[in-house]
Amino acid sequence: MNEGYPENIRFYPYFLLKDYNSLLALLFILTYLVHFDPNLLGHPDNYIPANPLITPKHIVPEWYFLPFYAILRSFDSKNLGVVAMFCAIFILFVLPFFYNGRNSIPNLFRYLFKLSFWFFVLDFIFLGWLGGNAVEEPYNWLGMCCTQFYFSYFLVIVPALETLERFLFNRWVNRFYKSIKANVYRKSGFVNIKVKSRYRKYKKK
Repeated sequence: MNEGYPENIRFYPYFLLKDYNSLLALLFILTYLVHFDPNLLGHPDNYIPANPLITPKHIVPEWYFLPFYAILRSFDSKNLGVVAMFCAIFILFVLPFFYNGRNSIPNLFRYLFKLSFWFFVLDFIFLGWLGGNAVEEPYNWLGMCCTQFYFSYFLVIVPALETLERFLFNRWVNRFYKSIKANVYRKSGFVNIKVKSRYRKYKKK
């Protein structure tokens, strides 16, 4: 911790204890699912006996793969769908290299970004729901729309909002700084002194 900033919090032990509590909560949920209710997250189709003479009407992956499965089947071309599915995963890994946060503004003032983030969460949940439905209309068309929004969020919306919010924030800061400066000058009498001196120079001319 930098001694010049006493409001900062040390990494140890506060953040370590916070992460320890989160780890205990996850282990508790995992232990409950493994020992008491292992079939809670299973799909009913997985318990149908396999028949080599009949092809299943609808093959559904596990629930945590459903959003990416919806992206996979949103394209008519299988190769393009596989590429889009892997790009949807790898884009999360390369995202920190594009936005390093050096010139970013505080998240407290990023109202548009917060709104767009919750739209992205809803889009991801909706993709999961679409992945669990049959491959037919209108699910295919809705999956394509949600897939376009998924990639547009990372490639278009986030950079555009960052630029727009930085412009609005700098404009607000400059206006706020000028108002504070004017109030300080007004209370200290600097404004009156400057006005009088300019009036005297103009009068002499």
